[in-house]
Amino acid sequence: MFDKIVIIIYFALMLGAGYVGSRRNRNSDDFTVAGRRLGPFMYTSAMSTVVLGGAATVGGVSLGYQHGISGMALVLMLSLGIAMIGVLFAGTVHRNGVRTVPEALERTFGRTSGLLGSVIVIFYTLFVGVAQIIAIGTVLTVVFDMPRALAAAVGWAVITLYSVAGGMWSITMTDVIQFLIKTVGIFALLLPMAIAEADGLGSLQEKLPATYFDPVGIGVSTIAAYFLLFFFGFLIDQGNWQRLATARSERVARWGALVSGVYCALYGLAGALIGTAAKALLPTLSTADDAYASVASLVLPAGVFGVVIAAALAASMSTASGLLIGSSTVLTGDVLRPKYGERMNSLRANRIALLAVCVAALAIALAMDSVVGAVTVATDLLAAGLFIPITFGLLWRRSTAFAAVASIVAGSVVCIVFMILDGLYANEPVMFGMLASLVAFAVASLVRRKEHSAPERTLKDVPAVPS
Repeated sequence: MFDKIVIIIYFALMLGAGYVGSRRNRNSDDFTVAGRRLGPFMYTSAMSTVVLGGAATVGGVSLGYQHGISGMALVLMLSLGIAMIGVLFAGTVHRNGVRTVPEALERTFGRTSGLLGSVIVIFYTLFVGVAQIIAIGTVLTVVFDMPRALAAAVGWAVITLYSVAGGMWSITMTDVIQFLIKTVGIFALLLPMAIAEADGLGSLQEKLPATYFDPVGIGVSTIAAYFLLFFFGFLIDQGNWQRLATARSERVARWGALVSGVYCALYGLAGALIGTAAKALLPTLSTADDAYASVASLVLPAGVFGVVIAAALAASMSTASGLLIGSSTVLTGDVLRPKYGERMNSLRANRIALLAVCVAALAIALAMDSVVGAVTVATDLLAAGLFIPITFGLLWRRSTAFAAVASIVAGSVVCIVFMILDGLYANEPVMFGMLASLVAFAVASLVRRKEHSAPERTLKDVPAVPS
């Protein structure tokens, strides 16, 4: 009972932080990018929490349960991606006042590429947000012994209330709380206590197969697939780009991303070790996604267990809220605003769009049951369709509008075809999708550059526009 009270208090804290954040909203810039005023601690905390969601926490422990320490590969690729954003894109994106990935495409290549990018980004942010809602349901089911659909709906309701009320200010304030809870819950409580319950690392090595302690035990091909999916995908992740825009300076944007990458890598290692200990303690779990909550229930006393479960909820809720507001920002700013004008830039329009996106996310979540599966589908399409045109648009002056459209279409179509042929979890969709995107971009740029491009430029040459 005490653990349930802790979770309820946590939800109340989130709603309270959402209310406080809502009082800071005066315009669309406040709602979507927190007024571009975040300092180092708030920015780094928020950047970390948007990365470390249900796939990194519940999913990371699940992979550790199945594969051992190499299960950290997924989170490691996320951490490398977020760090590289600081190196490659933070300066250009922050200086140009860009809020969304499709905005960068449209300002570099024109309206058609921006619209195509918007479709992919909305799909991506929705499905990764869906993965977080699924993860919330998985965790709450263990604590409250309720149907998974109802559990997911409860977590979704809390996210929707504080996000719609205060936008990015509320999300950032809840992120800071969630960052602290995750840090304490994972590093100070669950990791040491799970390993101690399993009689230490030495005992784990005796009880489990050697592959559990092989850094590439999950498989080189799987690690390569995670690299293609999550490293490249996170470089152009809408949630991350929108977070770049919240920093108060280019320096904060760059160094905060690098620090966040280091933190996330350590978090991934901790999750894999927790999953490894769970395998030794609970070897016959029917569902690997239950490993996080199940091992926490086994090794932690009342009250402490509630804090650790709150850490899992914090991970999923922070990522979900960041991605869902990313989806609604693309919807209002890149899809509706060019057609309906500045009324789409109002607080009211932003709130309505975010509410609509949240409702769609819940409906999709109730129809799916795999955390990693939802993320994989979304990230496949994002990396295959947008990585090449975004990167070349930022860096290569011979890029053309025609090439961007050809690249997006070719990469997306090939990715979808290979998903159908080889399955959602195969490596081929993203590998061949990115290859097709690259070939289409290069050929179209070189062959039809003079006919279809504006004067040669990259995003660095495009002046910032008012938000």
